[in-house]
Amino acid sequence: MTATAPAPVRHAGRRGSGRGAVSAVVGVLGELLITLGVLLGLYVVWQLWWTDVQADRVQAEVLEEIAAPVPDAEDVGTTVRRDEPPVMAAPGPGEVWGTLYVPRWDGKMMPIAEGTDKRAILDQAMAGHYPETVMPGAVGNFSLAGHRQTYGKIFHDVEELQVGDPIVVEAGGTWYVYRVDHMQAVRPDQVEAIAPVPWQPGVEPTERYLTLTTCHPIGLNSLVARFIVNAKFDYWMPVEDGTPPDLVGQTAPPAEGSA
Repeated sequence: MTATAPAPVRHAGRRGSGRGAVSAVVGVLGELLITLGVLLGLYVVWQLWWTDVQADRVQAEVLEEIAAPVPDAEDVGTTVRRDEPPVMAAPGPGEVWGTLYVPRWDGKMMPIAEGTDKRAILDQAMAGHYPETVMPGAVGNFSLAGHRQTYGKIFHDVEELQVGDPIVVEAGGTWYVYRVDHMQAVRPDQVEAIAPVPWQPGVEPTERYLTLTTCHPIGLNSLVARFIVNAKFDYWMPVEDGTPPDLVGQTAPPAEGSA
């Protein structure tokens, strides 16, 4: 009887198993990319929305704690003053000592704290006072920093301001009203924006200024560029005399004690 040769062994499974391994790797990579996309999406939501929610809550609590005056159209001051305004003493680092009001921004109110620490002040939806600049009402340049995007984005609408717009500060029982007179985007190293006379370092000031600084453009930090708003002092009022007319869209009455 003739012997039958054994059938050759086929290894058809090897190629299939190779394709399966590749498919498995691709599947894992796909899952990792999906997970990464979800994480990035959550980070964007946290950065652009949740930080605002948290900071706005802190801001509201701070405004309540300091009993920030609320503009009242039924209690508008009948006189304003353009003589020498009172100036409060410089507060300690981190202290919340005043309130910033910008009528152009739908009456937005923002606490003012001493210093520009990101985590403790700016990330809490507060305006930070540059300690090297003067206090409101003093001769020189009273300068503030604030976020334009995320963490309450208190200066988000800075480019909507127009020359002549009022910017109002309340501190130590006094209202200080400034008017916008200049705006521009600058390089982050142009610190002359907060010089005692804005844009003129080394010049002795004779007038009272206010400067706002923030990131530019929206979504980028101040290492890229900054947007600057300069304003000049117009008048002051004691808080006990009522609300400044500019805070409720009215024209300021004749000044009392004009210099």
